[in-house]
Amino acid sequence: MSTVKIAFLGCGGFMKNHTQRLQQIADVQLAALCDITTDQVEKFIENNLQDMPQKPAVFTDAAEMYAQIKPDAVFIATPHTLHCQHAVQALKAGCHVHLEKPMVTNLDDAYSLAEITKQTGKTLVIGYNSPCSPEFAYLQSVIQSGELGKLEMVNGYLTQNWMNLTTGLWRQNPKLSGGGQAYDSGAHLLNSLCWSVASDVDSVFAWVDNHGTPVDINSVFVIKFANGVMASIAISGNSDSVSGPLTFIFEKGRIDIDAWLSRWIKVFKHDKEIKYPPITDDMGHESPTHNFIDAIRGKAQPRTSPQNGIIQSQLMDAIYESAKTGMPAKVNRRQ
Repeated sequence: MSTVKIAFLGCGGFMKNHTQRLQQIADVQLAALCDITTDQVEKFIENNLQDMPQKPAVFTDAAEMYAQIKPDAVFIATPHTLHCQHAVQALKAGCHVHLEKPMVTNLDDAYSLAEITKQTGKTLVIGYNSPCSPEFAYLQSVIQSGELGKLEMVNGYLTQNWMNLTTGLWRQNPKLSGGGQAYDSGAHLLNSLCWSVASDVDSVFAWVDNHGTPVDINSVFVIKFANGVMASIAISGNSDSVSGPLTFIFEKGRIDIDAWLSRWIKVFKHDKEIKYPPITDDMGHESPTHNFIDAIRGKAQPRTSPQNGIIQSQLMDAIYESAKTGMPAKVNRRQ
């Protein structure tokens, strides 16, 4: 593959990040943009692509875009509950897929999308940030090597004024979002947790407060993973403070890490902090965008896969089931 022909499905504000990153990568062409209205696409071009000499083609129908442009890959950033059908459509059209989080909004769809991805032989990645960071690559290596002994517990929280920031938006419409803060910004923390523990979810006990909205704003839950790791998590969508740390507790130490933006990490062996943990930039990848392009060119392994989406769906389905019933929710995993 020489020049990689790219399409965007969904032209909201977040796609600006992918646009900026793609402009840093050689032999990549942003060939087409698609959203529900031409005005939305034209607005995106005006705000983000004024300096591009050859503007992308504009579409309001994804099937038409795939048939006419025949892109090699598509970046999908549409409302959460539409992810599965949009990803399946793109895969069957012959595209590699970069899918924004969450991959899907129920476990059956997660298993189905993973199977279709396998059948097509295409690459599907999820837009998780932390797996591309050197800090989380180091954390994963410590977990796998047993350097600090067995990982036993994880504790963390995420806070943001999400309720007020998303008032009136599709993100508070469960038919489009699939859920609230835990599915949206809270997913940054939960993606980091599930990617690092790298185990199916066994069971969850959750409490949820919607704060008078149609979706969850605050939630607290405890998790038991199939590999025995236990976790306790609090997600707040009604706080002026913005933060998202996780603490990984091992037999012989602990690691505190910024699970939202990977800006910092603290490593403790026994009760002594390791002042300079052996973390280098080449342990990570510049961004999920760069990793996706390198993966479809065969230059790197994808940092995420449909299996990560399956585990997140196990967790989210169990959170909402437990909150609904007031009882622990057991995950019915497929073998």
